Amino acid sequence: MVRVLVDGVSKKYGNTYALRDVSMKADDGALVCILGPSGSGKSTLLRIIAGLIHPDKGRVYFDDNDVVNLPTWKRNVGFVFQNIALFPHLTVYENIAFGLKLRKLPKDEVDRRVKEMLKLIKLEGYEKRKPRELSGGEAQRVAIARALVINPSVLLFDEPLGHLDAKLREELKFEIRRIVKETGKTSLYVTHDQSEAFAIADYIYVINKGVIEQGGTPIELYESPKSPFVAEFIGSTNFLKGKVIEVDKANNIVKASVGSIEIHALARADLKASESILIGIRPEDILVSKHIDEEYLRKELLANILAGRLVRKLFVGPYLRLEVDIGVEEPIKADVYGDRRYEYLNIEPGDEVYIAFNKPIVFKR
Repeated sequence: MVRVLVDGVSKKYGNTYALRDVSMKADDGALVCILGPSGSGKSTLLRIIAGLIHPDKGRVYFDDNDVVNLPTWKRNVGFVFQNIALFPHLTVYENIAFGLKLRKLPKDEVDRRVKEMLKLIKLEGYEKRKPRELSGGEAQRVAIARALVINPSVLLFDEPLGHLDAKLREELKFEIRRIVKETGKTSLYVTHDQSEAFAIADYIYVINKGVIEQGGTPIELYESPKSPFVAEFIGSTNFLKGKVIEVDKANNIVKASVGSIEIHALARADLKASESILIGIRPEDILVSKHIDEEYLRKELLANILAGRLVRKLFVGPYLRLEVDIGVEEPIKADVYGDRRYEYLNIEPGDEVYIAFNKPIVFKR
């Protein structure tokens, strides 16, 4: 296995930057996700690491070796694409063995490695099946085995679950993490799906318009996003436009006005009075109640308590979404999970309610 380092990579198509001064790393044995919307440059970055595209500027290192001018076949990478592209006329065994036969390995060595891969992907007994006899998830596991059997230094995934239905994606993302971790391969995984990245990755880079917005563990990105884009892209967020009234540096709290409403939020070191800010509040961090119990809420440290009116109630299976008008530009979204969903059966649109939340995130505008 190797450590992958991308240093100051840029790539332009005409006058448009696909990547602009991108730097990132994947430590030995780590599973790193490159997460971003369509057109953000994530697949271009992966193809530069693979050697399929040459950057206009910057370097790519495998350990201490600069590979930017090496062709793909000399980099020893395994690549798993969104389109599975198994050879339809070959069996599962023959598909997995294909790369080994090109390398002219002895027959017994080919057989040993293929059987190891079939055990790893839990498809023992499928050796003689053709791709048309496999489910989408099984076919993708064969594609992963084909990439792994050559013992690559680095394993690259480009939206490998994009073509599968929701149920298969949910199952296979955990299988991919298991397979990668059992082999110990340094892996880079491109996706536009936040839940997929969070389930799979040790570390995530969020990319937008060819620029890395933030890197961090899933918890770091979710709890401490550095920009409104990151906050919104990795999870639903309510944004309120406000202005700083006062900064309490001793308690790390900022008091802000949003129209006629006053909100307390987490302070930033660089905030000053009268600055324009965005206040971000996660829907799952908001408590909605028909009756206010200030003593309970204060005890729970839910410092912001605001009156409003329920606009909409939507049952979305795992959670109940409540939308509350508190007199700002857009209704506030609040999500309720688990058994608490059923506590809201007696609250209907038009009812007066209260929302309570604590320590929202602040961004400069």
